[in-house]
Amino acid sequence: MLLQRWMWIAWPAFLVAGLMEMVVFALVDPADLHWLGAALNWSRPAVYTVAFFVFWGLAMVSSALTTLLSLSPFEVNRCPVPVGDRPASCCSASASKSD
Repeated sequence: MLLQRWMWIAWPAFLVAGLMEMVVFALVDPADLHWLGAALNWSRPAVYTVAFFVFWGLAMVSSALTTLLSLSPFEVNRCPVPVGDRPASCCSASASKSD
């Protein structure tokens, strides 16, 4: 289940990062970029690569937030400890019956 959720986050984010890369660099020339007032003296492939990973990271944060917000209350509040080993503060008695 964890691998499936990871793919729910990573794959759409990868596609969005690729789309963002195409849109941004259709309008922006990497040779014209400046950072803190100085010219960014990177090669075009370096700018494309770094930008792609920045876009991918931002899109992954967005996808992860969407995945987190789609969890049911049961998934958020359930105790990961097996029923017999749970401390009293882990879950209420009604939650342990539903496990």
